[in-house]
Amino acid sequence: MTKLFCGLTAGVALLALGTSAALAADLPGKFDGVTIDAKLIGGQQYEGLYARIGEWEKQTGAKVNVISKKNHFELDKEIKSDIASGSINWCVGSNHSSFAPQYPDIYNDLNALLPKEEIGAFVPSTIKASTLDGKLVMLPRAQFDVSALYYQKSLYQDENKKAAYEAKHGKELVPPDTWDEVAQQAEFFASPPDFYGTQFAGKEEAINGRFYEMLIAEGGEYLDKDGKPAFNSEAGVQALDWFVNLYKAKAVPAGTTNYLWDDLGQGFASGTVAINLDWPGWAGFFNDPQSSKVAGNVGVKVAPKGSAGIRTGWSGHHGFSVTENCASKEAAASLIWFLTNEDSQKLEAASGPLPTRTAVWDWDIQQAAGDPYKTEVLAAFQEQAKHAFAVPQTPEWIEISNAVYPELQAAILGDKTSKQALDDAAAKATQILEDAGKL
Repeated sequence: MTKLFCGLTAGVALLALGTSAALAADLPGKFDGVTIDAKLIGGQQYEGLYARIGEWEKQTGAKVNVISKKNHFELDKEIKSDIASGSINWCVGSNHSSFAPQYPDIYNDLNALLPKEEIGAFVPSTIKASTLDGKLVMLPRAQFDVSALYYQKSLYQDENKKAAYEAKHGKELVPPDTWDEVAQQAEFFASPPDFYGTQFAGKEEAINGRFYEMLIAEGGEYLDKDGKPAFNSEAGVQALDWFVNLYKAKAVPAGTTNYLWDDLGQGFASGTVAINLDWPGWAGFFNDPQSSKVAGNVGVKVAPKGSAGIRTGWSGHHGFSVTENCASKEAAASLIWFLTNEDSQKLEAASGPLPTRTAVWDWDIQQAAGDPYKTEVLAAFQEQAKHAFAVPQTPEWIEISNAVYPELQAAILGDKTSKQALDDAAAKATQILEDAGKL
């Protein structure tokens, strides 16, 4: 297990059971008559877990009222509106390591609400990333995210395509290991409007995050050592040009600048995309004949390298938080424990997402035995985890993303050159950081 997760943690700390063991035995507890209002992330790969809420209600006597279910970008805007209007009157919220630094003050320290050994059952690196200024602001769910490369295997087994590719490029057609090869193969496979070489999410933090990891792979940096925007560099132009050139070549769908994660998942599953960088949560969906036309034809490998020899590895994880204003903090903490306990993590991990509890990693490996696809998925993400890196740990990350992504779109759509777009984006990001007193 330690070997499997070596890219994320140096080892699993052994925690002795103390007086809180009695508390652990009491979970999930009894909360007759209590209603917990919750704001949750929605989306194809997240919905299965919420069926367990009914089980928690039966065991505890409490009720859950889901007052909002949106993607994290929309949820983030809603939470900020609640903060501005002083209306944080709900108890449980979905959270994410990229969004959490913006508003740690609205959430409780879960160390005070849950037994020590329960927190110790999580992979230590995810608990560390969920802790801000010593405060555990969210409990990680089985949604550790780092992207690997999915591809249609039959394309690489087609003798006609193999011969045509070798004749055109002077090299064998094999699953790509560099982003230059991805671009080359994407253009080769593309036959718009019926089939595309690849795709990308083109708005919100999604495109900024993809640009960020491509920038790192090209040897650049997003913020320099002094915290100043540095992405409008030669490496930044090379990274952005990768998106621009694929769009110009019509190797990606014309609507890709409006895509988010569900659009990408459905797109690859439709069988109309050759190569797809995507999250582990889609692995089961892609190989399920009930949901995917590429089931049985999916290969998975570690993400490619940029020109600096660095693999892309933008990563983060999902979790649940309890608000400071919650009138029933113990019940809320019980609910988020239930949604992240071993049974819940096994439910999510069974369809592909990576767990954040150590014991569930062991279980997941055992489940993969005898399943070639699941074994391939875990091996790919095991390797990919070694290359994982988080976004810059600044509370202004999302605000900067919201200012930067329209400039990235402008370059992709041909309204600005890549350098013009990045210079304009850097100016906006600098102003945000100056207004925040960071520069």
